[in-house]
Amino acid sequence: MANEAHSTDWELRLGFLIHDVSRLRRSAFDRCLKPLNVTRSQWWVLAYLSREDGMTQSQLAEELDLGKVAVGGLIDRLEKSGLVRRGADATDRRVNRVYLEPKSKQLITRMRKVSHQLNEQILDGLADAKLEVAATTLDAMKRNLLTYLQADEAA
Repeated sequence: MANEAHSTDWELRLGFLIHDVSRLRRSAFDRCLKPLNVTRSQWWVLAYLSREDGMTQSQLAEELDLGKVAVGGLIDRLEKSGLVRRGADATDRRVNRVYLEPKSKQLITRMRKVSHQLNEQILDGLADAKLEVAATTLDAMKRNLLTYLQADEAA
């Protein structure tokens, strides 16, 4: 019985730690992005497009785990800022693709620098061996969660 209580305490503590680190990282990232006049959500759209320019709005919505309407609003704001443009798909005119504008390249470079600096701050004082263990552990947890969710969807 004592072992079960210890296990439950650890599970709760781990869940809270993961949540707290994620929340604090988001807050710090928002603070770092503020001088660049870009939101975290806009950053994610630009980051995905920098890896695969010309994604469809539907692809972006799926990758960001957001609704198409929400992504449409993000794209609208980025388009008004001159950072992206919409263009019809070459084979299906009903499909809109989203492309980075030249202006966004400089911003993405600055955002990556800010992100790198924040990550250095977050990881300050942590030995590479500990980071490797943490990454391996989080990857395993992610795989377990994906397996769980996929099994749940199949049922």
